[in-house]
Amino acid sequence: MAKKKSKDKSGSNTIALNKRARHDYFIEKEFEAGLELQGWEVKSLRQGKANIAESYITVKNGECFMFGSSILPLTAASTHVISEPTRTRRLLLNRREIDHLVGAIEREGKTIVPLSLYWKGPWVKIKIGTAKGKKLHDKRDDAKDKDWQRQKARVMKKG
Repeated sequence: MAKKKSKDKSGSNTIALNKRARHDYFIEKEFEAGLELQGWEVKSLRQGKANIAESYITVKNGECFMFGSSILPLTAASTHVISEPTRTRRLLLNRREIDHLVGAIEREGKTIVPLSLYWKGPWVKIKIGTAKGKKLHDKRDDAKDKDWQRQKARVMKKG
């Protein structure tokens, strides 16, 4: 019998990560949302020219928007399209998810932070989370835990 050829999964599906989000916030609930993009933005994302480290998400008129993210245009992009790298992008979410986010912001005083930007098939998705800010002592505790896990792994490796 002939074996079926598996699709080549070279590389990662992740376009951009927000490493500061997990350092500065307790992430409580995560959501997956689509992004409303223009053609030149998709081409730039295929080249990996995105940054979501400084971005944040707000809810206005029952819709979620991402501010502060930057997608750098390609140098060989179309000349007739005016590309704005830091434009506001709309997130595509269900009504129930938007209602949950609104409740988390207004009632519980949480913030919505973008965690990662990635490919899911031909679509660009963004993982967002409702978050609560960490205090300085919480950040120190996390650093101690990471150091301990690293030391423990070294000891276990040596045997």
